[in-house]
Amino acid sequence: MLNTLWAIVHGEKIELLEKIDIPEGTKVLVTILPKEHEPQFWLKTSQISLDKVWNNTEDEVYAKLLKE
Repeated sequence: MLNTLWAIVHGEKIELLEKIDIPEGTKVLVTILPKEHEPQFWLKTSQISLDKVWNNTEDEVYAKLLKE
């Protein structure tokens, strides 16, 4: 299962902001969110999710019903 965790960099170490049991040797991916680009990251990520909900062909049924 994938988990996303918040962390802070201190020197060359990454400190998790929440307590979680991670087995020794677990592979992790680290995504750097520069402060100046963080708002754009969240806007883009949110838009992708919204598009999946609102822009789908299944909802066209409701548009047809509203016209009737």
